[in-house]
Amino acid sequence: MQQSKRARTAKTPFRLLLPTCLFVLALGLLGACSSNSQSNEGTATAEAPPASQVIIAMGKSSEPEAGFNPIINWGAGEHMHEPLIQSTLFTTTVAMGFENDLATSYASSDDGLTWTFTIREDVTFTDGVPLTAHDVAFTFNEIRTNPASEVDLSMVESVTAPDNTTVVMTLNKPFNALLYTIAVIGIVPEHAFDLNYGDNPIGSGRYMLEQWDKGQQIILVANPSYYGEAPRMERVVVVFMDEDAALAAARAGEVDLAATSAVYSSQRIEGFELLACATVDSRGISLPTPAAGGTTTDGEGIEYAVGNAVTSDKAIRQAINYAVDRELMIENVLNGYGTVAYSVSDGMPWASEKLIVKTDIQKARQLLDDAGWVLGEDGVRTKDGVEAAFTVWYPSSDSVRQGLANEFANQMKEVGFKVTAEGAGWDVLYTHQFSSPILWGWGSNAPIELYHLYYSTGSANFARYESAALDAQYDEALAEPNVEDSYSHWQLGTEVVGPEGAATWLWFANVDHLYFALDTLNVAEQKLHPHGHGWAVVNNVDQWTWS
Repeated sequence: MQQSKRARTAKTPFRLLLPTCLFVLALGLLGACSSNSQSNEGTATAEAPPASQVIIAMGKSSEPEAGFNPIINWGAGEHMHEPLIQSTLFTTTVAMGFENDLATSYASSDDGLTWTFTIREDVTFTDGVPLTAHDVAFTFNEIRTNPASEVDLSMVESVTAPDNTTVVMTLNKPFNALLYTIAVIGIVPEHAFDLNYGDNPIGSGRYMLEQWDKGQQIILVANPSYYGEAPRMERVVVVFMDEDAALAAARAGEVDLAATSAVYSSQRIEGFELLACATVDSRGISLPTPAAGGTTTDGEGIEYAVGNAVTSDKAIRQAINYAVDRELMIENVLNGYGTVAYSVSDGMPWASEKLIVKTDIQKARQLLDDAGWVLGEDGVRTKDGVEAAFTVWYPSSDSVRQGLANEFANQMKEVGFKVTAEGAGWDVLYTHQFSSPILWGWGSNAPIELYHLYYSTGSANFARYESAALDAQYDEALAEPNVEDSYSHWQLGTEVVGPEGAATWLWFANVDHLYFALDTLNVAEQKLHPHGHGWAVVNNVDQWTWS
């Protein structure tokens, strides 16, 4: 469904499941979003596109290195999206509920350790071979045992198919958030899976891979034997190019939709509109909580410093959360194309409105005063000989994060912090991951993101904060037989580390995903996009139409 055509602003309030894409008129309101960007006019010269084809420009990093292989990472890797070529057991809705796809039903045992899925009987792969429960079990077991897989099924003990329509999955611990991962795992054919599968995928999904010119483009065509509603968009061409080239291609009328960023948001192209898709692509800064001087060693024996003399004080972390002006950051750096963030799951049903804090400079100052951080004549606070000074690191290849880091550093002067913004490659950033604030990008269409970031042993617990109360709530969330019953536990757990609690992170923006789209292209209603700017927009490309 086409969204209302109005400008998005940074002052959008905390939202729960609002429409997630809006069009901005490229020739009218678009230029008002930025006062310092050039406004260049282009002309789309191509004739009207075929009624059943769309050409989409994505960034070069969106091309799957391992091909279209769900066993490795296609669809269910770091950036979750529907695999299109393969079917999934079920899919998620805009409201993050579940809809059956291959599965006609599923149920959990009372202890949350056994999940049973019933598979429909009318599905065939594109080579004509029927899809059965054995293919489903094969897919999950291949992921479990393949060391190259980026899909986390570590909580799965075994997967069996007692017959052609039943799949039984046994877990080693209750973990209902696995359902969100299952919703993007494409099922591969046991009889036709080999080392070359990623280049020549056989699936049962809405589309088939017709052509892949590596480094350039892929072409998908509608699967004539698809068991569901036939795709309205019968041919999907995805070309891989950087933003400058994508913008030029749109001006030349060579593409119908082109991924872009806030840097280019004031550009104007005749016949195109700016499509702004809301996201949970969150930008935030980790705030290490241990005192300085500790170390930790990873599984490969590499030692990392742990702790920070400044951010280890909870008053510092809480004051940062109150002192930052999120809306100003979005206006100044993102040209208004984003929404304020208070967590890594704003807009999701497991988000808590209790995490919302408004900018309050006076409260930030009072927190620091009460904690003994004294403001010096040079405008910098000190406590027990420690200066309120720290470095916030960001990836030097990301100009948006550079802008956000510098804006943050500038804002923190108002409460007496001396913050230095420093860019570096990820090899350097990871050496500081437990000892210095780092500006990260996170966000997923699954609550498991919370688990990774906040659980005491979470894989991305860069703040190194441990809380038995939070862990207990997350464990209860994962043990609920009904996923909807888990939401309150996720909320209660996350509140422990929220701005008024331990304040282990500063979240300030969910960046809009931006695309230049022909004004005759009707993009169907989008889910909130996860972190990563690529395939999420085409989750429902089969429902797109032309006016």
